[in-house]
Amino acid sequence: MNNSNKLTTNSLIVKKIIVAIDGYSSNGKSTMAKDLARKIGYVYIDTGAMYRAVTLYALRHGFFIENVADLEKAMNDIDISFTVNPSTGITETCLNGENVEGEIRRMEVANHVSGIAALPFVRASLVKKQRLMGLEKGIVMDGRDIGTVVFPDAELKIFVTATPEVRARRRLDELKAKGVPASLDEILENIKSRDNRDMTRAVSPLRKADDAIILDNTEMTIPQQNEWLLEQYNRVTDHD
Repeated sequence: MNNSNKLTTNSLIVKKIIVAIDGYSSNGKSTMAKDLARKIGYVYIDTGAMYRAVTLYALRHGFFIENVADLEKAMNDIDISFTVNPSTGITETCLNGENVEGEIRRMEVANHVSGIAALPFVRASLVKKQRLMGLEKGIVMDGRDIGTVVFPDAELKIFVTATPEVRARRRLDELKAKGVPASLDEILENIKSRDNRDMTRAVSPLRKADDAIILDNTEMTIPQQNEWLLEQYNRVTDHD
């Protein structure tokens, strides 16, 4: 067998992995996860968008506090899928076939998503869906509990952090780019409140997996963090 055939044979048996990216809200997880997935030919899954979609459903139907049991009954009727926008190449979220990418990024959803995400039946339902998505591996998934709960055996785990102030500025810039009105003070308060709720909730609280690598991207540019993540992937998979 010549060298070229060996290379071809080796490339065919390369084992795909799961890349789990956890961390605080609005710290660039999705941006870096999307970039890595695109570069290595993996599927990108935004679990935060899944919880936002359920939150939007709850808002639309008034399923809060006194009638949260109605949301539990409705979970089987909630279908969340992802589609790629052909004009931008960006993955967008669909709720029961409706593209809701813009709506789930609004502050009204952001202010309620932590409460919805803390509900045990919501997490159980979405974690089941997420695990099914990763059965064949070859995915990059970001969220709050991917490396600790959804895929505790993921081959590469990253925990991303940055200061609340920097994260608030990044979120504001993102919303402005999408034409969504928001104020910096409101976003900063929302981020701090979400951090507290995410870390103290009874079900799957936000925490770093013991074997996760910490990335503090407070002072990093997007290209720098993307390059760093690709280096971690190459290290784990022994790619040059």
